[in-house]
Amino acid sequence: MPERFFAPCPRGLEAALAQELAALGARAGTTADGGVGFEGELDLAYRANLESRLASRILWRVGGGPYRNEHDLYALVQALDWPRLFPPSRSLRVDVAATRSPLQSLEFATLRVKDAVCDRFRDACGVRPSVDKRAPDVRVHVHLTEREATIYLDTSGEPLFKRGYRPDADSAPLRENLAAGLLALAQWTPQRVLLDPMCGSGTIVAEAAMIAADRAPGLSRRFGFQKLAFYDGPTWQRLRQAASDRQRPAPRETTLFASDIELTAVARTQTTLRAANVEGFVRVERADALTRSAPAAEGVLLANPPYGVRLANANALAALYPRLGDALKHRFAGWTAALFTGDLRLARVIGLSPQRRIPLWNGAIECRLFVFRIVEGAMRR
Repeated sequence: MPERFFAPCPRGLEAALAQELAALGARAGTTADGGVGFEGELDLAYRANLESRLASRILWRVGGGPYRNEHDLYALVQALDWPRLFPPSRSLRVDVAATRSPLQSLEFATLRVKDAVCDRFRDACGVRPSVDKRAPDVRVHVHLTEREATIYLDTSGEPLFKRGYRPDADSAPLRENLAAGLLALAQWTPQRVLLDPMCGSGTIVAEAAMIAADRAPGLSRRFGFQKLAFYDGPTWQRLRQAASDRQRPAPRETTLFASDIELTAVARTQTTLRAANVEGFVRVERADALTRSAPAAEGVLLANPPYGVRLANANALAALYPRLGDALKHRFAGWTAALFTGDLRLARVIGLSPQRRIPLWNGAIECRLFVFRIVEGAMRR
């Protein structure tokens, strides 16, 4: 029987993630709000963790069933053969999420799940795992709906957007898997020129460079499945070596460009690219997005303009978008421009008509990716 998995992702990337997982060999991909369910053999967890640019985690379904209260939840979890899944020497963390659950306290539900796992170990082995909320070896995830509980083991460990090239990934305004998703939704490929004229810390161009290098996003990190009982070291090393061998060197002619008006942003982008070992793929320079010229006759301009908490002066924000629209019209005819923002006024004030408006979420912030085809003539409304 195939194993069942669930891959959470930033909301809005579900369809793109389903396509990515299918290309990795996943079967029966079904999208849900904030993720994709799929099936495959256990070693699919290795490939998905190593190769997925869009998933936040790869969760392995190990049990579940109907429940009405905390006692039912405890019984469902305690019935699983946890010693078959990982040894009691591993430290443990439990996370419970819910959608319309009848339970009054998720904190108490989390405690009951932890007790059920530990009690099963004590009954079977005479010892129980220790709990470590900060850096656990094993993470158990439980998702509760109105009537059903689903129990997962996390095969990823740290979230997959933590590629290993940026130590401040938690505080970055744009996570790596969301940046990779924006590239997919903007329909950029390595055969096309890319420009980020407001590069900030360089996440978008770093992800583009890793795609251009055909570098697996998980190549430089460890995963949660390496602490589980099903881990097969030789199989993992073969997959990892094959991914390492297929990497491509930087091309002679640069097709990836990044710029920012702030010198500190230029320096941060250069630091990010060096840490990711892709600095040879991207040309970085200081330039004002409102006055710089296009680096090629056509390409994709993808940017995350400042908005809301990132730009304190609302008057400056109101003035930025029309000027940006004028700059695109006059200097980027022939290009596709994709602007990702949490300021939903952008499409009304930029003076250009978007071809697509793609709803996305950046954490708790509702956003849009506005995609414009820039042509000469009357684009302004």
